[in-house]
Amino acid sequence: MPQTDVTVKGSGNVFEEFLVTFKSFFVRKDILLILAFLLTYRLGEAQALKLVAPFFLDTMAKGGLGLTTKDVGLVYGTIGVICLTIGGIIGGFAISRGGLRKWLWPMIFAVHIPNLLFVFLAYTQPSSLWVISLAIGLEQLGYGFGFAAYLLFMIMVADNNGKGIHKTAHYAICTGFMALGMMLPGMVSGWIQTQLGYQHFFIWVCICTLPSIIVALFLKIDPAFGKKKEEVKV
Repeated sequence: MPQTDVTVKGSGNVFEEFLVTFKSFFVRKDILLILAFLLTYRLGEAQALKLVAPFFLDTMAKGGLGLTTKDVGLVYGTIGVICLTIGGIIGGFAISRGGLRKWLWPMIFAVHIPNLLFVFLAYTQPSSLWVISLAIGLEQLGYGFGFAAYLLFMIMVADNNGKGIHKTAHYAICTGFMALGMMLPGMVSGWIQTQLGYQHFFIWVCICTLPSIIVALFLKIDPAFGKKKEEVKV
């Protein structure tokens, strides 16, 4: 048979390349700081997200809001999604104008501070669907706005100051830790809520935002990263 011009890589070579790519991600000097930020940025949100629907549907006697499934669909499935999308668009635009470093802290607080609205809802248990919708709309708007910083941070990690040679693979690893950061806290959120009740649970959620704030203090970000490059006019 004639020789093919295409060199077919053996399974051993493919596995070796995988190990090299994987290792190159974890040998970075700031890897512990990176992983800490990826895992803690949504530590509070990950727990709240799992309990939002039960909180809405549980009776007021159980500490919930006593909403119907139709109400939940309107508040969280419609108003919440619209506000989340708007927040994400605004966040992306803001970073493109000022860069990730400039907007990191406003976005961190935009994600975390609105969790206090869940505390408000748990303690006041408003019967007005308008009040509940406003609270959830603001919470989702802030989350969408702040999540833009998280996505850009992962892109920055994969880029590695322009030196990243496995950008796609490293970004995929980041998304894996992003999923892990949601999964692990979510696994215990139901048990925590059972022990604390909704009121104290949402206070706990707010406390869980502190680790990411502490980690963010040590992040080093290029002021120009994320800014949209101006086109050069001839």
